[in-house]
Amino acid sequence: MKKIFSKLYIAAGLLCMTSLTACSDFLDKEPDTELDLDMVFTNRDKVYSMLSYVYNIIHTPDKYNYTNDGYEVFADDVTPSQRWRQWQWSTTIPKIFGEWTINSPWNGDLWAGMPRYIRQAYILRQNIKALPDQDLPQSEVDNIKNEIKFLTAYGWWLMAENYGAIPFRPDYIAPTDFTLSDLMIGQSKFDDVVSYCDSSMLDAANHLPSVYADPSKYGRITKIMALTVRSRMLLFAASPLVNGNPWYANFRNHDGELVFNPTYDPKKWEKAAAACKLCIDEAEKSGYELYTATNDDGTIDPFMSTYNAQILSWTEGNHEITFPYTKDNSYRQYLTWCSVREVGGGNGLGVYQGLVDAFFMKNGLPITDPNSNYKEEGFSSSVDKRDTKWENGTGKAGEVTARGTYNMYCNREPRFYNAVTFNGAWLNYVNRKADFLYNHTDNIRSSSPHDAPQNGYLLRKGLRMTDNIKTGQVTSRQAYVYRLAFTYLDYAEAENEAYNTTEARESALVYLNRIRKRAGVREYTFENVDALDEKYIHLDNTQEAVRKAVHMERRVELCCEDNRWFDIRRWKAAESLPEMTGDDYGMNANSGNTPTTFYKRTVFQTRIWDRKYYWFPIYIDEYDKNPNLVQPPYWDD
Repeated sequence: MKKIFSKLYIAAGLLCMTSLTACSDFLDKEPDTELDLDMVFTNRDKVYSMLSYVYNIIHTPDKYNYTNDGYEVFADDVTPSQRWRQWQWSTTIPKIFGEWTINSPWNGDLWAGMPRYIRQAYILRQNIKALPDQDLPQSEVDNIKNEIKFLTAYGWWLMAENYGAIPFRPDYIAPTDFTLSDLMIGQSKFDDVVSYCDSSMLDAANHLPSVYADPSKYGRITKIMALTVRSRMLLFAASPLVNGNPWYANFRNHDGELVFNPTYDPKKWEKAAAACKLCIDEAEKSGYELYTATNDDGTIDPFMSTYNAQILSWTEGNHEITFPYTKDNSYRQYLTWCSVREVGGGNGLGVYQGLVDAFFMKNGLPITDPNSNYKEEGFSSSVDKRDTKWENGTGKAGEVTARGTYNMYCNREPRFYNAVTFNGAWLNYVNRKADFLYNHTDNIRSSSPHDAPQNGYLLRKGLRMTDNIKTGQVTSRQAYVYRLAFTYLDYAEAENEAYNTTEARESALVYLNRIRKRAGVREYTFENVDALDEKYIHLDNTQEAVRKAVHMERRVELCCEDNRWFDIRRWKAAESLPEMTGDDYGMNANSGNTPTTFYKRTVFQTRIWDRKYYWFPIYIDEYDKNPNLVQPPYWDD
């Protein structure tokens, strides 16, 4: 079954679909190879092929295909070489420079693709039957139907999360005698979509296992996957973008209905908090937990913990992954973009200076705090040694930064060193330091200038630092959509927003501190403690203080994991972030060929933001098919 199930696109040719406003036939008819329903649903292999095609719902868009499909480029964590935009396959990069209209294609297009997968799912659910003589028992059929219940709801939610207003007709399959007018429906209210998906996801979760006993089923929908998506959906639905947002007070669908409720509803935060807590409780009851590695004395090794949490699989002891991502070849492509050219890498997928600045110091304080001991000028005079088995700092266990490292990168928290490759950082896979000075080893501009770190940084989060594309030493890495840390921070946020009480804030702090403890930084407390206390940092007992702490923690813990774009949207924060709306900084990688000239905050690009970008536009080809559609807010201006 595993071999059959992993072939994600095998059914695309077998059961090729057009969009909802195109042809009615769901079968691809070719001479001598014509299929009918009986042929599909009396053959176990064809049933699983069709199910595999439906599973494209969780692989659309491809989260690791940063320059083509993924969301990361739209936010302010990941910055690919802007010179990559010269290739036609890069449909994300031009958009951050204001080159975004309803005529702009996007390879991750959900509007055209998702209805195909959803419709196939409905056809499968309606027609699947037990085939006992082919090892397809009724219990498996029932499980597949519950997987489909979740997957279709997830597909609808992905569309609503990105477009806001969508034509929503759940559980509908066009009859064979349909007319085009039957399909040209208008868009539904946002809350109606959320309500349906909430009910469907919860019902599916209640009938799915938390963990499959059969390891060949790993990656198929579980109770925890369904509860995770449900809780995150309700978190989004409670957030300022769609909960009483005055921006959309007059945004109506074709029927004149308000798409977004203009009245703020605090109960949505309560529902989100309850959903997050349910997910956490069910996950922990079933063996899911934050991954931790320990030192010989039993204490947490935060370097190895935050490193391995990104790359190890369930069978390797990483029970933090709550939603695995099983699309083939995703990691190799990502590894290529983040590796230096010496090993055949693309050498151009970097991070913003703002993300570098967001990481805490090793004492858990932000670099802006006068007690953080942050220094930006000069170089370290000694090796930074810490209690860890991690070898990615200098090639030697326990050494985090070498003597002579730029002070900006010294004495930072463990997550920083597992997320960012800076000039002088150790590259295990080539057994040397990174050299990003202009026209030096890893920043040669005379040949292939597009494959260069445009602001002096490369992304390394999620890389096995021993993997080498050139030698073929590329190990498997368990990709994922979500891990338990997401839900911990989701709950901390929702609980704090739902109940402005000390009890709620203390509950939020419990889960916030679990993340910080694993990361090796001091935990927060509302108690008064000395500034030099080795375990705790004082936090004011206010909703605003906890909100700020949660937002800061989300930025670093969940960075570069397809989260930031959705956070800054739902918070209505994008237009207030400097790197989203103007000059973007980094080190002077475009001309600094000495340490003196390189280590200088320098503008490397200027971004453009428009309020309409909070929602994707309906691509013109799709929009023109249906006169009952309206573009998302501000796209018609």
